[in-house]
Amino acid sequence: MSEPFSLAAFLPDAWRKAAYEPFRDGVEISPIVTGEPAVALLRYAPGAGVPRHRHRGLETILVLEGTQSDERGTYGPGALVFNPEGSVHSVWSDTGCVVLIQWARSVEFVTAG
Repeated sequence: MSEPFSLAAFLPDAWRKAAYEPFRDGVEISPIVTGEPAVALLRYAPGAGVPRHRHRGLETILVLEGTQSDERGTYGPGALVFNPEGSVHSVWSDTGCVVLIQWARSVEFVTAG
């Protein structure tokens, strides 16, 4: 993407009309900007999660609906979470959620420890 663009009326609720495709078990994705950096909506089913991973660049998450959790806490609607390069965590949603996510580079999955 080389040209700026906007998503008119994205907030408060245009994001609810997004089309999703499978991403991981229990998690769906609606790509907005592809490549690196990338921007997307992720929709977690209740109980779904993403295994432990390391960030190879800054990741920014805005929780739009439901709750998303990691080892540091649980984040509800309006929470803005920054995961800096080198940080490691796993992510899950007990209730299900939708987040707007931006990542500078893809993540690296790691084993526990």
